[in-house]
Amino acid sequence: MSIYLQDIPLPQAQSRLREALNDSGLWGVLGSETIPLDENALGRVTAEPVWARRSSPHYHSAAMDGFAVQAISTNGALPSKPVLLTIGAEVHYVDTGDPLPEWANAVIPIENVESLNAQGEIVTDIRNPTFIRIRGAIPPWSHVRSLGEDIVATQLVLPSGHSLRPADLGAVAAAGIQEIHVARKPRVAILPTGSELVPLGSKPRRGEIPEFNSLVLAAQIRSMGGEPVRFPIIKDDLDAISRQVQNAANEFDLILLNAGSSAGAEDFSARVVERLGSLLVHGVAVRPGHPVILGLIRRETKEGKPDLPGCIPIIGVPGYPVSAALTVEIFVEPLLAVWLGRPPLERQTETAIIARKIVSPAGDDDYVRVVLGRVDGRLLAAPLSRGAGVLTSLVQADGLALIPRGIQGHEAGEEITVHLMRSRQEIDKTILAIGSHDMSLDLLAQFLARRGRRLVSANVGSQGGLIALRRREAHLAGSHLLDPLTGEYNLQAVREYLPELPVRVVALTGRAQGLLVLKGNPKKIYGLEDLIRPEVAYINRQRGAGTRVLLDFHLKKQGISSDDILGYTQEEYTHLGVAAAVASGRADCGLGIAAAAQALELEFVPLYQERYDLVVPKVDAEGDLLQPVFSILEDADFRNSVSKLTGYDTSVMGRIILED
Repeated sequence: MSIYLQDIPLPQAQSRLREALNDSGLWGVLGSETIPLDENALGRVTAEPVWARRSSPHYHSAAMDGFAVQAISTNGALPSKPVLLTIGAEVHYVDTGDPLPEWANAVIPIENVESLNAQGEIVTDIRNPTFIRIRGAIPPWSHVRSLGEDIVATQLVLPSGHSLRPADLGAVAAAGIQEIHVARKPRVAILPTGSELVPLGSKPRRGEIPEFNSLVLAAQIRSMGGEPVRFPIIKDDLDAISRQVQNAANEFDLILLNAGSSAGAEDFSARVVERLGSLLVHGVAVRPGHPVILGLIRRETKEGKPDLPGCIPIIGVPGYPVSAALTVEIFVEPLLAVWLGRPPLERQTETAIIARKIVSPAGDDDYVRVVLGRVDGRLLAAPLSRGAGVLTSLVQADGLALIPRGIQGHEAGEEITVHLMRSRQEIDKTILAIGSHDMSLDLLAQFLARRGRRLVSANVGSQGGLIALRRREAHLAGSHLLDPLTGEYNLQAVREYLPELPVRVVALTGRAQGLLVLKGNPKKIYGLEDLIRPEVAYINRQRGAGTRVLLDFHLKKQGISSDDILGYTQEEYTHLGVAAAVASGRADCGLGIAAAAQALELEFVPLYQERYDLVVPKVDAEGDLLQPVFSILEDADFRNSVSKLTGYDTSVMGRIILED
């Protein structure tokens, strides 16, 4: 009987898998092999301790170019009372790394001697003199690498379970070792399933999905030390999936069966596991990744391979990309660590202040993707999209915040622990931009990357951005809030929302706003008056967005009630989101920028021109972190790049609109 979606806690699910593998003799290092010591050994895990076979260096060697001497022969040498030593009998020239003569126990660096000929004159061939004159004594073993200075024969060079780094390879080689005993790489079969999937490189039709999960999973497995093999797409057929799973079980150490782990009519993964082995878990109280499957698959007996285990583990990985990636991190990485004999990977952690309220299901361990930035010396965490299908949230994420089961979220301002996915250095150079979305910000991010900065944007609308600045939760906000009384952009809103915060308002660009419609404008939508037609479905921006304010201003001006607009309450958070809604047929039109229409091959009906500004607190505008932003606004290449966006006017770029 399947155990499905019964809120099995994560530790309990991990324990079931561990116990089953232990009972099957699979909770330990899978095996080992001997490999040549070369650059291909990088990242492999030692299967046994590495002991030095020889010392390094294995003789007393010169640490500098100079003259080998007995230290006692330099006694008494002073700047005012130099000592003369004869080449051959008591002095021998050596280059760095040369063995010392057996009688020598020190080296005088060549720059500390005067090379003389037989007549006592200084010579130009300083390495081949008759005498040397020194003006200072040296102690024994000066400038000498003694035998075993680095490694002594028989000493431990590396323990077992150690992941080999570049310096480790050099140390092992210096210890006289040419081959190294390492843990065998676990072989992992990745089986994508789904009749809707098509291979990468093909042009998907409506209802078809490019299959890229296996690419992500394979890269994860390789980074964890495994050896992944991606299988061809398997259509939704119980027998076909069963055959491939059995074939994989006979040849591999672990199977990742991707998709089909839920409870739909064509979700066959659990049935396959029950048919071919034993189902341990179907559903774990973790988000994203709820419908995880854990089980064992029986191996078919093979002649000549009597030592193979009788079964192998299988993990049913959810089809949503974020769920799939996190499932591998939660379940597969610890398993590969055991099989390789290394410690499990542990991310560094930081304590951060959550910028916006997070609501979490009380019964699940909830992994929240966040971006991080330091504002006023505080490390802030801004939650990203929670959707299990939003893979870009993992691309953008600086870390994962785990909200344990039993906690229903966090209020803004509370502290959370974040497991870092980027270095602290990257985070310290991150500029947090919260506010209105504009495509020029994406270009700005590219130019900032060349100047050692990283721009992270959270699209919450112009008003939301100003509120974030007031709370000191961002370094800057994009805004295009129209004042209906004056026709001016942003100034009144800045005075209203930031009365006590000195700011600099600088123009980024002028841009056209208009209606985004399908090519050919099949419903003949040319103005706001067309939005009240019953057959026209509209897609709106969220409350507080400058585009929403612009729409409401002109609706009021034209005497049009929002209650008469079909879809007025349907919201998107970006211009590209509006464009996608129109392109997909969810809506017939939406107000947005021309560049968004161009990006998704829509038609653009121009209506208004507006100015898009950056609002920056004075303290940040004068700090080092944001200086590249203002220099880029004067950069001709950046201006040219923005001007190529349809409907953009860069003549206002860089103009100071307000300076408190």
